[in-house]
Amino acid sequence: KECTSLAEINIHSSITTIKCNAFENCTSLKQITIPSSITKIEGGAFYGCSSLTQISIPSSVTIISNATFESCTSLQQITIPPSITEIDCWAFHGCTSLKQLSIPSSVLKISYRVFNQCTSLEQITLPSFLTMIDCYLFYECSSLTQIDIPSSVTVIEDYAFYRCKSLKKLSIPPFLIKIGIKAFAECSS
Repeated sequence: KECTSLAEINIHSSITTIKCNAFENCTSLKQITIPSSITKIEGGAFYGCSSLTQISIPSSVTIISNATFESCTSLQQITIPPSITEIDCWAFHGCTSLKQLSIPSSVLKISYRVFNQCTSLEQITLPSFLTMIDCYLFYECSSLTQIDIPSSVTVIEDYAFYRCKSLKKLSIPPFLIKIGIKAFAECSS
């Protein structure tokens, strides 16, 4: 935690868990190799690693925990394997360099504020079995121009797309039963 000179990490294959906030604010960390022996990456593990540009999550991991990559402001590319079933709250909050992301159909739940303030996010592919767009999910994703919401979605929660100022095209699923408070407020395009 807070090893500001640490630039590269190769995690040994005997390690199975990356604990909470393990590399928090390692601001010079540019490269990390995560072996397939890792089955769990706990919350905030890479929080504030502002020099990290890309990461590949091994298929041995099933959940992206809360705030795992929060404030990784240089993160441009992330590979999410089809083993992932859940992305927890704040996971990519403030990843201001992330431009596009494809989430595999294995993901059944994406919690609140996951992409909050991902201001460069232009394109995202949501999983086909998602049932809810949680609150503040795309809050202030000011570069997001269009999004295809899967037909399985029945609820769009409060502030889900709040201040998505570039949003011009949106597909509304046929079985939608709820659009929350200010879900699309201040989408000025």
